[in-house]
Amino acid sequence: MAEDDVPAADNDSVGSESFEPLEPTLQNVIDQTSLHWIFVGGKGGVGKTTTSCSLAVQLAKSRESVLLISTDPAHNLSDAFGQKFSKEATLVNGFTNLSAMEIDPTSSIQEMLAQSDQSGAMGSMMQDLAFAIPGVDEAMGFAEVMKQVQTMEYSVIIFDTAPTGHTLRFLSFPNVLEKALDKLSTLSGRFGPMFQQVSGMMGLNANQEDLTVKLQGMRAIITEVNKQFKDPDKTTFICVCISEFLSLYETERMIQELTTYEIDTHNIVVNQLLFPRKGSNCEHCLVRHKMQQKYLEQIYELYDDFHIVLMPLLTKEIRGTRDINEFSEMLVKPFVPPVYREEDEKQSENS
Repeated sequence: MAEDDVPAADNDSVGSESFEPLEPTLQNVIDQTSLHWIFVGGKGGVGKTTTSCSLAVQLAKSRESVLLISTDPAHNLSDAFGQKFSKEATLVNGFTNLSAMEIDPTSSIQEMLAQSDQSGAMGSMMQDLAFAIPGVDEAMGFAEVMKQVQTMEYSVIIFDTAPTGHTLRFLSFPNVLEKALDKLSTLSGRFGPMFQQVSGMMGLNANQEDLTVKLQGMRAIITEVNKQFKDPDKTTFICVCISEFLSLYETERMIQELTTYEIDTHNIVVNQLLFPRKGSNCEHCLVRHKMQQKYLEQIYELYDDFHIVLMPLLTKEIRGTRDINEFSEMLVKPFVPPVYREEDEKQSENS
């Protein structure tokens, strides 16, 4: 595939000249008060954490209670806000209705094994086995989602997700678990007597009826999560990217997958856009700006029915509540890039 060729979006409205572009902000997300779950994701290093933190700050202005959860093994929420977060929801400094937490799959698995009284060589073996399970990070993240569904103490929950592959596996978990539990329930009913005999031989106080009840309860919760994830009134996914080929390619792949999972997505945040000042003679800036504009044009062509939010590359890091609060304003107010003309580029080349 040529570097300039990005796969066409599966979208009936692409190429429609009469289509009016949507507002280039995330105000539509703020205004949709029915939303309970908001996922923010994209390729690694495109600014997912800054975007999710900024969105959380904006939502805190209109929602009763907001929870920001990091499901990325390489947590950045603590660095972004300049405050230590853990697996327990903690109020963000300066807020009374915004909390944050970081799910650590490793410690969650260790605690789970500790609670099951697994110690010594057997415990070590069980721990190695648990860590070897593909998708364990996503599983532990999803377990936290199920807990939140049961309590739903927050009016909206935002997920700062892991890079694309992890995120897609996380979002596919409801379907996978639902099918697995259906199978387990069937097997439990079919092999119930054998299950009790084997349990007795192994000295386990297992009860088939208790197991069946637990499976049915878990399946009910997962079914509810699955239902909410597929409801565009309750769930949406915000794609974050930068104006480069690999990021755009991965964004399109992610949008296709989200469509398969029936998860709503209609917002794209394009971060780190460079706009050289008029008359700039910085060759690097001019070349990079030209490249970014080329891919930005493709983004507009592919996603003309999306809210496309432009975020400029800043000269400083976004760290601390104050910086995030300032940066967050650009998510809800249309960014107007400075006028850039080819004449400016030619002028700088001749100077």
